[in-house]
Amino acid sequence: MQHTDADLRRYYAARAREYERIYAKPERQADLRQLETLLPHTLAGRNILELACGTGYWTQFLAQTAKNIVALDANPETLQLAAEKRLPAERVRLRAADIYALPDDLGVFDGAFAGFWWSHVPVLDQVRFLESLHRRLLPGARAVFLDNLYVEGSSTPIAHQDEAGNTYQRRRLDDGSEHLVLKNFPTEAGLRAATAAFGRNMQFFRLEFYWVFVYEHAVAT
Repeated sequence: MQHTDADLRRYYAARAREYERIYAKPERQADLRQLETLLPHTLAGRNILELACGTGYWTQFLAQTAKNIVALDANPETLQLAAEKRLPAERVRLRAADIYALPDDLGVFDGAFAGFWWSHVPVLDQVRFLESLHRRLLPGARAVFLDNLYVEGSSTPIAHQDEAGNTYQRRRLDDGSEHLVLKNFPTEAGLRAATAAFGRNMQFFRLEFYWVFVYEHAVAT
């Protein structure tokens, strides 16, 4: 089985109107309240490039303290939902873009945020993604990744693992369609190893249902 970025885009386009239900799970509310405070504090006062912003759920919290945000997604369906939120237009700009080939005209940033994106990056594409991101970051820029921990009974079970080590979940949408979706659950050691050539001053925060990984962009010498 070969997973493609196009498969993922089609899935999230179909799921757009259902997406934010995931944040209603009762057992995750304590973690979410922590994240709603932690993330804006970690990136306060920065010009942020947000990757895979989806419906803008996390954009609304980052915008409370950010200097400016350029929030990117590949899907017009999710960007439309983000546009319907009351985001401060003078500081938040929504844009469609390919995260694996971020355009030069975006400029450069001293902050980056990717919520629930790293888990959808195939293992063999991690370097390609990080290279694309770091071309848009200033020296010392702070990058923050947020994603899921696998928690039995709360997370969707793993249905398949491929030869590269990617894991997949089988998900059903309201329209009855079923999708096999790439969803990786990295270890702290794996995150540190993957970003070692790009970052310094790494920090890993483990909550009950989520992890947060923070590091600073290090310029190669």
